Amino acid sequence: MQADRRGATPPGEDASSSGFTVDAFHNGGFFLVQPEGSGHRAGMDAMLLAATVPESARGLLADLGAGAGAAGLAAAARLPDLEVVLIERASVMADCARRTLQLAENAHLAARARVIEADVALQGDRRRAAGLEDCRYDYVIMNPPFNSGRDRKTPDPLKSEAHAMEFGDLFERWLRTASAILKPGGQVSLIARPESLSDILIAMGKRFGGAEITPICPRPGDDAIRILVTAIKGSRARLGLRDRILIHEGAGNDFSTQMNDLANGRTAWPRRVKTRSSK
Repeated sequence: MQADRRGATPPGEDASSSGFTVDAFHNGGFFLVQPEGSGHRAGMDAMLLAATVPESARGLLADLGAGAGAAGLAAAARLPDLEVVLIERASVMADCARRTLQLAENAHLAARARVIEADVALQGDRRRAAGLEDCRYDYVIMNPPFNSGRDRKTPDPLKSEAHAMEFGDLFERWLRTASAILKPGGQVSLIARPESLSDILIAMGKRFGGAEITPICPRPGDDAIRILVTAIKGSRARLGLRDRILIHEGAGNDFSTQMNDLANGRTAWPRRVKTRSSK
């Protein structure tokens, strides 16, 4: 699943000579500095994740495992009253995010975004010392490395780190952090494989409620290859299963109208049900 890229290199950024590329998203609405031959390159997963942040969103958003910052910056590009913090453990990708914010073409976003280089799974005082304070964020989005360690691994160690789980309780670790840093009533969003759903719901436990699940299917009749999940901290609302999102409408590889709009920041995929915090 790839994003709308032009492969452009804006003035002042010689990406090709340094082993990095500068790629356009949202039809040139913002650009990302990304490793050219290694690491995870952002695509449709990030754009779909960003679309779960509603049009009314304002305040502070945390992008956990942000990579070069695709999902967080896609949300910021669409929502002018939103500030974003890009949290990334891998030094190479955190540096890409910093370079991304330094691009002249991203000047309209740079004042509303910053990077924290930290492990999402940190707990307690170590997490707070890294800059992930308790109950500070209005939104948390995450695209965890949801491939199983049993899957065939890429020989690229940076890409492997971004794609494959290191721990069987990965969702527990990431959702624990999301719950800690979210304000009561704050929204968490994540994208994962369908087979991860039970682990996700178990990890949400009593921390989150009102989970809404959206299957992402390549074409009519195909099984889902991803799920989008949103939930509210402290909510007591029931779980809901949303209508699917189709990536393609016909036999070709063109995006469906809906997917094209979601990928390029022209529309959002907000929650159906407004929930009320239990606090």
